[in-house]
Amino acid sequence: MKYLTTLVAVFAPAALVFGHHSDAGLDMENAIVLDGTVTGYYWRNPHAYFTMETTEVAGGAVEWELQMGSTITMQRRGWARDTLVAGDRVTVELHPAINGRPYGIAESVEKEDRVIGATGAYRVEVTTSTTSLDGKWMANSSELVSYPGGFDGFFQANLELTERGREAQAEYDPLSPENPEATCVGRPTPAMLISSNLYPVEIIFNDDQTITIRTDYWDETRTIYMDGRGHPDLSERFRAGHSTGRWDGDTLMVDTRNFTDHRSPYQIGVPSGMQKHVVERYRLIENGTRIAVDFMLEDPEYIAEPLTHSRDLIYSPQLPSQPFDCDPEATRRFLSGSN
Repeated sequence: MKYLTTLVAVFAPAALVFGHHSDAGLDMENAIVLDGTVTGYYWRNPHAYFTMETTEVAGGAVEWELQMGSTITMQRRGWARDTLVAGDRVTVELHPAINGRPYGIAESVEKEDRVIGATGAYRVEVTTSTTSLDGKWMANSSELVSYPGGFDGFFQANLELTERGREAQAEYDPLSPENPEATCVGRPTPAMLISSNLYPVEIIFNDDQTITIRTDYWDETRTIYMDGRGHPDLSERFRAGHSTGRWDGDTLMVDTRNFTDHRSPYQIGVPSGMQKHVVERYRLIENGTRIAVDFMLEDPEYIAEPLTHSRDLIYSPQLPSQPFDCDPEATRRFLSGSN
């Protein structure tokens, strides 16, 4: 077996793109290439993993632990629970842990001289239309600006932080149980919209009193109250926030407040607090093949200026809904000292 220490600044177009805990101490600017033998393969959420034994140039076996995407996103790229088995010889391009631990996120996996699974990001295309916001909607990755790291890269590039936000980010240890993902705590809105190129957003019209908005991403589900009620007192707080809605012509307006505190909802170590507030708008466009979505995020304790973002989502009723079912053991594997 050989150990290649080639640094790769930019991957070739054939590289596979996985979702990940890229806030967890990984070098997303560089990559190394490893050859080795698979010793284990674990098909779980929030991330599938495999372990691989290599031999360093100086000799001596080293077992690496490689993180990949969720089983939901990997299935769309051709992966399955039996894609790898112990004894398989593979070549992996990966982003390594910055602390020197033999841990990383796999960017591409080659087995028997071919890249496993489909290449590139999953892309949904226009195939049908509807007359209602009710249904499943997904962004086409090729229509979005690409950020290093994906989800966290978006917020790293677009959040303007207060001094308190910068201090909290500097104090954050992503390789410790302080990271909410270590205990299967997901990320509330607007996370579902930023992740809509990986997981469809589903809008469900229950009746004229409530609308449900959900995503497979961390199984986030919100009830939107359409009956004219206001938000409760801030002493009542909810993991997904409290959402009220109204119609402004043909646009669904959703206002969400009363979030519980979250240590890293943007995956970059910046918290959210009592003042977090999100406003979303959803409108049918292009003859019912798409919806235009935008949001405004503010949290003046940590974010200096409100963040606004817009994108189109494509009507995608063909996509199945799959439970995320975060596995407590799997989600802790990125922690320093974990086995």
